[in-house]
Amino acid sequence: MRSKDKISYFYDGDVGSVYFGPNHPMKPHRLCMTHHLVLSYELHKKMEIYRPHKAYPVELAQFHSSDYVEFLHRITPDTQHLFSNELAKYNLGEDCPVFENLFEFCQIYAGGTIDAARRLNNGICDIAINWAGGLHHAKKYVHHGDGVEEAFYFTDRVMTVSFHKYGDLFFPGTGDVKEIGEKEGKFYAINVPLKDGIDDASFNRLFKTIIAKVVETYLPGVIVLQCGADSLAGDRLGCFNLSIDGHAECVRFVKKFNLPLLVTGGGGYTKENVARCWTVETGVLLDTDLPNEIPENDYSKYFAPDYSLRIPNGYIENLNTKSYISTIKMQVLENLRCIQHAPSVQMQEVPPDFYIPDFDEDEQNPDERVDQHTQDKQIQRDDEYYEGDNDNDHTMDDVKNLLFQYTQQLIGDSGAV
Repeated sequence: MRSKDKISYFYDGDVGSVYFGPNHPMKPHRLCMTHHLVLSYELHKKMEIYRPHKAYPVELAQFHSSDYVEFLHRITPDTQHLFSNELAKYNLGEDCPVFENLFEFCQIYAGGTIDAARRLNNGICDIAINWAGGLHHAKKYVHHGDGVEEAFYFTDRVMTVSFHKYGDLFFPGTGDVKEIGEKEGKFYAINVPLKDGIDDASFNRLFKTIIAKVVETYLPGVIVLQCGADSLAGDRLGCFNLSIDGHAECVRFVKKFNLPLLVTGGGGYTKENVARCWTVETGVLLDTDLPNEIPENDYSKYFAPDYSLRIPNGYIENLNTKSYISTIKMQVLENLRCIQHAPSVQMQEVPPDFYIPDFDEDEQNPDERVDQHTQDKQIQRDDEYYEGDNDNDHTMDDVKNLLFQYTQQLIGDSGAV
């Protein structure tokens, strides 16, 4: 048992200047809102805060094709008409639009996760947080983590576990419990498909049972926990009933394994609730309970009228019957019993950090690491916020129509890294 975790937190205020467009549900300002809540609760005083480096193209090309990285580097809203073939090839469009500073946005959030991984690999911290990360190839919604699973589908080097909405033509149409990996990766992909309306009690029982068995069986050397907040009750695109405390309980449970832990964000489309959730979970990682009354901060008006950190549970009918959950649990546990050994990668050396410049922490001013973020008070774009419930820039009929359109498109890997 570690006496006290050393936590590194990565944030760059430039992510808040990115704008996907007036009709797009992804609002990067949720990251600014999260950061200012973290500051208002003074959680930054308990962490080491860093501005991440912008991932170099050669770093991104260690995973993505160099052609894809170069395309993202070159395309802009003004020039996209010149790249019709590439747009179709890489599935950029309505769901994953080309916007100003697209490549820089990708560099920032990928760079944060790379920096976080490097610090964990080198034992510099125990937990690393990058709320800007976890976009799993910019695919949206409370859906299957298909981009990440695909990357490791044929290897036992990484076990992927995804809890997600599945069925009813829900995007992207993958993530059945029967999808378990292939070749050397057979049984190393775990999918937990859920129906509408799952609540805290059902989700947490299932999550804890499966994750405990995964850790016991696979013996991971590190855990990457992607905390998409579109599973929260009231999310403008989600369909689950999780409270913030229920969502955070999963983070608390994973933390108790005392393994190196990299925590990222992901989906989440009601901005104020995303900020609430990731702030609470930052507190959980710091073993700090937060009072329900939100302190004064630059985004306070968006938490009106009650200025509460918690949100009520949802009221969507829970279609996950006890029988259904039991069946899914038994199938997953049976697949885990087929694993006879820990992953082969544990017998190999940790690869060197090839493309990341070395830096001397002793030469850095620790006060500057924190205080530089006071410069990140670029509060809101005039075109980012709207009047009305949950910042909807559509009527609910418009949102439903968009959801229907998205589920009809099997959009592949798209415009992010």
